[in-house]
Amino acid sequence: MNTRPSTVRWRIMAILILASFVSYVLRGNLSIAPQSMMLDLGLSEVQWGWVMAAFPAGYALFQFPGGVFADKFGPRRALMLIAIAWAVLTVATAAVPGPGAAAPWLIIGSLIVIRFLVGAAHAPIFPTVNSFVQRWFPVGGWAFPTGLSSTGLTLGFAATAPALTWMILQLGWRESFLWLAPTALGVAVLWWWYARDKPSEHRGVNEAEIELIEAGKHSGPSQDEGPRAWLQVLKNRDVLLVMLSYSCMNFVFYDVFSWFFYYLASVREYPEQTVGWVVSSQWIAGGVGAALGGWVCDRLCRRIGLRWGCRWPVVVGMLVSGSLLIFGTLSSQPQLAVAAFVICFFFNQLTEAPYWATTIAIGGEHAGAAGGVMNTGANVMGVINAMLVPFTAQALGWEFAMAMGGIFAFVGAGLMLMVRADRRFDES
Repeated sequence: MNTRPSTVRWRIMAILILASFVSYVLRGNLSIAPQSMMLDLGLSEVQWGWVMAAFPAGYALFQFPGGVFADKFGPRRALMLIAIAWAVLTVATAAVPGPGAAAPWLIIGSLIVIRFLVGAAHAPIFPTVNSFVQRWFPVGGWAFPTGLSSTGLTLGFAATAPALTWMILQLGWRESFLWLAPTALGVAVLWWWYARDKPSEHRGVNEAEIELIEAGKHSGPSQDEGPRAWLQVLKNRDVLLVMLSYSCMNFVFYDVFSWFFYYLASVREYPEQTVGWVVSSQWIAGGVGAALGGWVCDRLCRRIGLRWGCRWPVVVGMLVSGSLLIFGTLSSQPQLAVAAFVICFFFNQLTEAPYWATTIAIGGEHAGAAGGVMNTGANVMGVINAMLVPFTAQALGWEFAMAMGGIFAFVGAGLMLMVRADRRFDES
């Protein structure tokens, strides 16, 4: 008789990592194409800021509903539907009219609406990951798989930076987007074919794997209790504190996601292809940091408990990343600045998995909703970043505009010290 646990959870997790990769390829395309699109469509920096703000607006507004949807109807259905939407909206972006076919207000309006919908369609991906990890992984083993999903997203952007830069130079931005769209359909088909909402529903899962997954789990409120439980998540003190802390971390993330390519190419005047490789290196470092942060967090949680096991990686990562962002921005030596920016994002992403593991620990069976609340605030910060950075750059210079992310990182570290991951929302 085979008593060794099967490994179906890791195979499904591999598909989620691929989904994260594709998600970031398809949402990060505008971050790599600003110069080409602004020139082709006749947009200014401030107008581009409005376009870039539309994505985090949609992304933020649909985090919590996306998490509730994943908790209620299951990760399998949620991810399949949103992946199809990714493909459709990527094609819609490529079809935005140019100056010869439409008035400026229509061009800007079309881009804003599409980017808002892109944000809404991508919003449920990580609350869905949260819901899946809570269902398929044991207590104390949540951070590493969520860290791997974050690695997938960072590697997606790492691949996008040099590859899409080359494609845009060779084919143009519209054709490049059209080539990327079918990848989302492949994810939707693969996920629906192999994934299941619960371990007991998958034919490949044996009893040993189910026992491993369920060991030590709290028999709290079920997902079928109606809206009251997830409303309690929305009002929980620890969920709100981790949301505020994660929002501060996300200000630095959106510095990298929305502005670094433009900042390095247009402000510091590095060659575009060089910038593509620099940004790629930055995101590869972030991917390593995300996986390492998850691994470290799980080890700490098993050794010293959830409260400090989740706190320490966040506090260290935020303090170091904030310091390096300020140093790199103020440095006049290109090599030192680039090194600081790359290592900054490594430490920024070191915090990603501990944050999500915290919401799983607090939310329990409503981990998707808890993660959705956290990511809502974080992406409201993305809207703030998209509007604040260009206006600050115009008023005080790009050095101050980029360096202020370090201040947000320091505040986020302090807020995380008040979060208790060892206290479930229904026990507080």
